[in-house]
Amino acid sequence: MTHIPTGVCAMSVAVRLCLASVAAAVAGAATAAPTTTRVIVAYKAGTVAKVKTLIGAAKGSIKHEISDTNAMAVDMPSAAIAGLSRNPNIEYVEVDLKRYPSALTAPSAAPYLSGQLVPYGIPMVQADKLSDVHAGNRMVCIIDSGYSIGQEDLAANNVTGENDKEKQGAGLWTVDDNHHGTHVAGTIAAINNAGRGVVGVMPNKKVKLHIVKVFGADGWAYSSTLSSAAKLCGKAGANVISMSLGGASPSRTEQQIFDNLEAKGVLSIAAAGNDGDSTISYPAGYASVMMVGALDVDKQWASFSQFNSKVEIAAPGVQVLSTVPMNSGSAATLSVGGAAFSASVNTGSPQLGATAPLADFGIGNTLNPAMSGKVCLIKRGAIAFGDKVANCQASGGVGAILYNNIPEMLYATLGASVTSIPSVAVSGDDGALLMGKLGQAAAISITGVSYAYYDGTSMATPHVSAVAALVWSYFPSCTGVQMRSTLRNSALDLGAPGRDDKYGHGLVQAKTAHERITALGCGN
Repeated sequence: MTHIPTGVCAMSVAVRLCLASVAAAVAGAATAAPTTTRVIVAYKAGTVAKVKTLIGAAKGSIKHEISDTNAMAVDMPSAAIAGLSRNPNIEYVEVDLKRYPSALTAPSAAPYLSGQLVPYGIPMVQADKLSDVHAGNRMVCIIDSGYSIGQEDLAANNVTGENDKEKQGAGLWTVDDNHHGTHVAGTIAAINNAGRGVVGVMPNKKVKLHIVKVFGADGWAYSSTLSSAAKLCGKAGANVISMSLGGASPSRTEQQIFDNLEAKGVLSIAAAGNDGDSTISYPAGYASVMMVGALDVDKQWASFSQFNSKVEIAAPGVQVLSTVPMNSGSAATLSVGGAAFSASVNTGSPQLGATAPLADFGIGNTLNPAMSGKVCLIKRGAIAFGDKVANCQASGGVGAILYNNIPEMLYATLGASVTSIPSVAVSGDDGALLMGKLGQAAAISITGVSYAYYDGTSMATPHVSAVAALVWSYFPSCTGVQMRSTLRNSALDLGAPGRDDKYGHGLVQAKTAHERITALGCGN
């Protein structure tokens, strides 16, 4: 699960229970159509034909048949559900719940090639201390929004995948509609390319990746879809299943599938959630799934990370730098009078450049012809950010700089306003400095980038998934349960001594886990 300060929709959704119920009015009729609910119908072996007939007779619509399981997702008239559940061919009926997708850098140094950006989480989990030379014997299955196959730091990996059958053309696993899955994949396996991008926990193109797409641009999926995805991971031969996602209530169908995968030796890992409270998210809350909480660069608990008795381990999840689809992000540069200033891109700004004299536009709430051909310097307050930039543009301005009304950095979203001039934001402190540079040449440049900083337990989860696969690759005879135990026992204890609800057993550690198995054997 992910929280992004800049407001990208798919990464900052709250985890909540949603029912797939729709009440629709019948066109031209006085009465409403029957209310329907999307449910999972589990049936006894050998009865699928009878159950489909029952569903049809009740005017239900089959939406998804869960892979290799005697269960299907059905949109049923709500009034018919109780009767269906009593049929002797039916094991149970449950609501098909919704599931949602739940960094500082350093210059490259050994073992990374020249020019790499090394996200702080990589050395924090000791990935730089343990080679991925054996990683080809492990498969990590990522259940998420897809994998941008054209991303320069991911394209050369050993990767296969499964499309989302319910999302039609938008369901291709090689297309990432909301960037979440590509960011997760980069933390696991961004490639060690000289002079290009970042590195993941396993950066040398050896680990096998299998992608199962369940999220489209809308950023959510049903528990039935997740259940199928988990089965497909197992069928593909996954050792580790990585799930940066969750929802507020448990599903019997999901739990059975993850329990069965654990019994077959698979290690399933999922995000704790981003509500910053003690609620339990699922699938992370199942006993057969390892729950991951988030930390910041100082190894402190992230305030958005859910805390409860199920949190098992923690990993970096604040300002994590990783891959996104090529040129899908934006980066800003700003100089005034030849001096460089730190600036953030206003979400919604076009990728353009502009150079012109800097002019004071006040709070930007009225048009001012004096701004024609100028870069507008605008203080926060009174009206929406997008309206300020739109007023600058309508006044003839060629670019805009918003500055905060407090000393800290400003991160602005233009919202519904459509502007065609480049615009950035700066801190209140820098805004005061810029007021002393009015009339000097201001140069704004916004360019496309293929890497981005995200927050969330979604970002912590792939750190743990990748470390699990990395360590396991040295000891392939260990079971998933044993690897899970080793990761707990070798974690760096943080917070209160011993396990606690915020940090779990502590920060996942690759080299320490490897040393522990070498000394004590699997699972100790």
